[in-house]
Amino acid sequence: MALRLLIALIAVALAAAAQAGVDIQHWTTAAGARVYFVESHDLPILDVNVAFPAGSAYDPPGKSSLASMTQAMLDGGAGGLNEEQIAGRWVDLGARFGGGADSDSASVSVRTLSSAAEREGSLSLLHTVLAAPSFPADILEREKARAIANLQEAETRPETIAAERFAQAMYPGHPYGAIATTTSLASLSRDDLVAFHRSHYLANAAVVSIIGDVSRADAERIATDLCQGLPSGEAPPPLPPVPLPAAATVRVAHPAAQTHILIGQPGYARGDADTFPLQVGNYVFGGGGFVSLLTTEVREKRGLAYDVHSYFEPRLRPGPFEIGLQTKRSQADEALNLVDATLAKFLKSGPSAAELRAAQQHLADGFALRLDSNAKLMGWVSMVGFYQLPLTWIDDYPRNVQAVTAAQVRDAFARHIQPEHLVRVIVGGS
Repeated sequence: MALRLLIALIAVALAAAAQAGVDIQHWTTAAGARVYFVESHDLPILDVNVAFPAGSAYDPPGKSSLASMTQAMLDGGAGGLNEEQIAGRWVDLGARFGGGADSDSASVSVRTLSSAAEREGSLSLLHTVLAAPSFPADILEREKARAIANLQEAETRPETIAAERFAQAMYPGHPYGAIATTTSLASLSRDDLVAFHRSHYLANAAVVSIIGDVSRADAERIATDLCQGLPSGEAPPPLPPVPLPAAATVRVAHPAAQTHILIGQPGYARGDADTFPLQVGNYVFGGGGFVSLLTTEVREKRGLAYDVHSYFEPRLRPGPFEIGLQTKRSQADEALNLVDATLAKFLKSGPSAAELRAAQQHLADGFALRLDSNAKLMGWVSMVGFYQLPLTWIDDYPRNVQAVTAAQVRDAFARHIQPEHLVRVIVGGS
């Protein structure tokens, strides 16, 4: 009954809250955890996310996938409970447990009703999973076998091959360029997971995001209790700087009917002063779907690809700027040359006045739709918290987008995208 009620309540839009702005309260606990809290009593729901600098970029050499495996195994057994018992308790509580790991961070989250019994039960179980995972050896062996099988299957697909070679070419010698292998997966031991949890899931490195139907006093207690019993110690050192790669073209033979092409270089880091000019400019260039320049030139005018796109993925260090498309093997070189020409023209001229206005209108006016549920809002609040962006970043987003000028777009792209550093990966070909 509780689960059905929770699902029904989650389906209710929070448009009024989005229009009213997002008031993020922030403090640091006695243990050193950073807390970000948005109080909202529109729905009897509580969302909590706890993140750590424990993503794949922190994998030790030769142990790629340790971060993701550690995060995935948190609910494989904890506090004397086995995997089935933990899953059953989430169901009984009507709560949803989730999380994941990316390059920079690993996190866990729970969504629960804010009524006392459900809330306290869910938070207690979340704490158990965070602070007392047992990493059962038999579950680890099962998950390793599953991950190895999935990797072996994925590495037959051209899109996987392209993504792996692209990361390696863009980030040579940097943790962002490390990829999982069957060897690295097979090497993971229970001791590795225990040590990674002990050194990375630290109370003083935790970022706790809380949204929903609780008071500030409740939120302070929740954050303190969640970090109780977590390891403490020296936070992981900062990730190394990202050197720009030399321009290179990597060709990989593959029998696929379509050639997969990726082009790019390290772009920008979270908090960069050029964030908004780059976002607006990318919408015009390749991020705006059917209205983007890439789609117009490559798909609409010449029919060389069904989908062609570009995007920035900012991280703690400059994340990738990527252009991607698939095309017929016989058209690969033509498509590649056209993308290069379209990029060169955009770098020289930037967006027109009409293109700039259209991009700004879409990004600014559509932003409220990206805040119309607790789940969506949590994504933004946790990002603000983890990357230590200004507390008003969400509210300021539309205004910052509207303030971008065409000259700022040209200048930002000139600083961050240089042909002498672009890498190209082509899987398949004529």
